[in-house]
Amino acid sequence: MKRIVVDSSASLYKLDGIDFASVPLKIVTDEREYLDDGTLDAVEMATALRTYKGKTSTSCPNIGDWLEAYEGADEIYAITITGTLSGSCNAAQLAAEEYQAEHPSAQVFVLDSLSAGPELVLLAEHLRALIKEGMEFDEVCEEMLRYRHHTHLLFSLESLANLARNGRIKPTVAAVARMLNIRVIGKASDVGELDVLCKTRGEHGALERIVLELKGHGYTNGKVIIAHCGNPAAAERLMHMVRAVFEGAQVRVTECGGLCSYYAELGGLMVGFEDADA
Repeated sequence: MKRIVVDSSASLYKLDGIDFASVPLKIVTDEREYLDDGTLDAVEMATALRTYKGKTSTSCPNIGDWLEAYEGADEIYAITITGTLSGSCNAAQLAAEEYQAEHPSAQVFVLDSLSAGPELVLLAEHLRALIKEGMEFDEVCEEMLRYRHHTHLLFSLESLANLARNGRIKPTVAAVARMLNIRVIGKASDVGELDVLCKTRGEHGALERIVLELKGHGYTNGKVIIAHCGNPAAAERLMHMVRAVFEGAQVRVTECGGLCSYYAELGGLMVGFEDADA
């Protein structure tokens, strides 16, 4: 049996036409633990956390969680959130080694997405297509490593509070951005770190900047997935802007799951896309 497994940073909890599993991350506060299993109301969580004064953090799946997701399959393809932000990839890899030791005929490939959110969806959907084509295991692995070089992630954030709380950016940067109504435009770097590209005033300026960044990153007319946290209007506007600028653009809008909503926060957008060489 061939199976695709992702962690919940993908905000993807089912994938039609293939054996599939999602391994949940957790969002933890002093008062409550949120399990990102596809049943969580991510917008409600993000709304509650906006005014929460206590400590918050995230918790990655452990080896046992990954082993449970692998169980029963003999050809497994796992995709994880970037290893620079989480221990999920390491746990998935250690679980793969343990699973193969217990099942010598099994094959397990773990792909560090170097990203999060909708870019993982692009990777999972491409992987599904390769499996359906009947590609051999080694060929699939090689093609996924190639394809990963041609998928990218941009993001627009209204708030940086949770990134600051977890040491991803300096608290002073988050405070200034909040006071000045600044939206931060950033990307997942080639090594899986969150890089700030620029800061803009207001939502329209942020959407225009994302379109410019798409062009600058080599987008022409491939797939684009726009994931939002409680901001469907901005996501729809961006979809129409992309279609207006790029003829033949394949754009769709989705919602951020729990983990992505924690970092994107209310109003945030995450944009996964393919470049021209995908």
